[in-house]
Amino acid sequence: MPGGTDQTLAPFLWRAEQLYPETEVVSRTHEGVVRYDYDEYGDRTAQLAGALDDAGYGEGDRIGTFCWNHHRHFETYFGVPGMGAQLHTINPLLPDKHVQYIVENAEDRTLFVDRSFLPKLEGAYADDPSSFESVERYVVMGESVPDTDLEAVAYESFIDGHPTEYDWPDNDADQPAGMCYTSGTTGRPKGVEYTQSMLWSHTMALQQPQGIPLDDDDVVMPVVPMFHVNAWGLPFSATAGAAKHVYPGPQPEPADLARLIEEEGVTVTAGVPTVWLGLMEYVKDNDVDLSALDRLVVGGSAAPEAMIRFFDDRDVELLHAWGMTETSPVGAAAHVKRDLRDADYETRLEKRSKQGLITPGLAFRVVDDDGGEVPWNGEDFGELWVKGPWVTTEYFGRPDANQAEFEDGYLKTGDVVSVDEDGYLKIVDRAKDVIKSGGEWISSQELENELMAHEDVSEAAVVGVPHDRWQERPLALVVPVEGADTGALESSLRDHVLESYPKWWVPDTVVFIDEVPKTATGKFNKQALREEYGDESLVEGRVPDDAAPGS
Repeated sequence: MPGGTDQTLAPFLWRAEQLYPETEVVSRTHEGVVRYDYDEYGDRTAQLAGALDDAGYGEGDRIGTFCWNHHRHFETYFGVPGMGAQLHTINPLLPDKHVQYIVENAEDRTLFVDRSFLPKLEGAYADDPSSFESVERYVVMGESVPDTDLEAVAYESFIDGHPTEYDWPDNDADQPAGMCYTSGTTGRPKGVEYTQSMLWSHTMALQQPQGIPLDDDDVVMPVVPMFHVNAWGLPFSATAGAAKHVYPGPQPEPADLARLIEEEGVTVTAGVPTVWLGLMEYVKDNDVDLSALDRLVVGGSAAPEAMIRFFDDRDVELLHAWGMTETSPVGAAAHVKRDLRDADYETRLEKRSKQGLITPGLAFRVVDDDGGEVPWNGEDFGELWVKGPWVTTEYFGRPDANQAEFEDGYLKTGDVVSVDEDGYLKIVDRAKDVIKSGGEWISSQELENELMAHEDVSEAAVVGVPHDRWQERPLALVVPVEGADTGALESSLRDHVLESYPKWWVPDTVVFIDEVPKTATGKFNKQALREEYGDESLVEGRVPDDAAPGS
């Protein structure tokens, strides 16, 4: 029996090993599909812990990962914090300067890296070797090491020969177990540490009926990257529930996801909306069996209503969830309350389209510009503040950020939200993305979802562009579906938005592009769009007199 069972990760793995030794872990890798069970997973995790221990690592040491979603990465999830060190998942898609800053700031002692990310890491190292002074070894996830200038060892060689049993230490609940840096598009990333207790509490919250409960008959495929807030905690909660794990591996395409859903019988999967937009297009054009799939969890940004309807038509529940790096991350889920379950479809859809009810265990406030709490009427909005046992109370080594972003024990999320009379949170926008036009607010997210509901639109992003009279006006960047008549589409989109919103919400200009740029976590990169399309001449003079803000 592992030590440290008092609000630590240890009992989750112990239970899965002892009660469900034959439940599978399936992994798509560069070397093909790997398949084993909890029994072997426990053996290999013990070998990893022993290898790290023999290398001189332990409490207080940060072990970084630079990897996709696969079984070896999953082994670090329990192996590293279980032996007392801190697992630091690093986003490999960030700019080199951010990777350099993160590794240096965290003082990682070892980096586990995928073969496909090795050139990226080599480039960041070559550009600024001093940022990697703390790193003593590089472990390449695989059976061999390709040509590299880094002092590297293969993962299988690193753990080979170590016993399949390990004397797990008694970890303290307040001991740092995980770490992840925010991935905003501006400013330096901020480090968030997760204690054993925070990860235990978050896992237990997910396992509640009003979280994202996982059971021993579930087959769970986290598409959200394991380098992004612990894949929303699913590797931990799937283990706690003794579910089968399916990891989609390096750069999964819609065809890969569809095949894994079919062949492995995936019942629960999770990712950002752009992932499911790609799967939707693939399903439309191919014969895909989604009959095993029960729930599809969406977070990171709002799912268009058309996406919810698409999966509803295929008997797949799309569950909205809200969270952020600082909340470990899940803080709300859009479950329908008991008294609404017999309501008509449109009423239930309206609730499910929101980010949902705060997760049991957390508290929140919605604060206006004057510091007062906004009423729960679904119309007034303000900044969301949250606190609870799995919400961070400070940033790693950033007293400047701590002073600005925490108050009275609450985290100021930067999300602008409304709360309806039933308590459902709706993200109006990120504070930096909401558009202020003529003293009135326009939600870029709402406009994006409305534009993407048009049958000729594949993706759409909306940004605010400076305007000499109205302060800001909305500009739409639209990716049309293949074969769409763009000559008529701009007018059609204006009419489409007018069906649901006032004239002053209608984007002044529609620019057709090939692809909406994405951030390192798959969200629309609004900062890049503002930098490229921020010229006020794109909207100057395009606002009709009868469509002035407030009209």
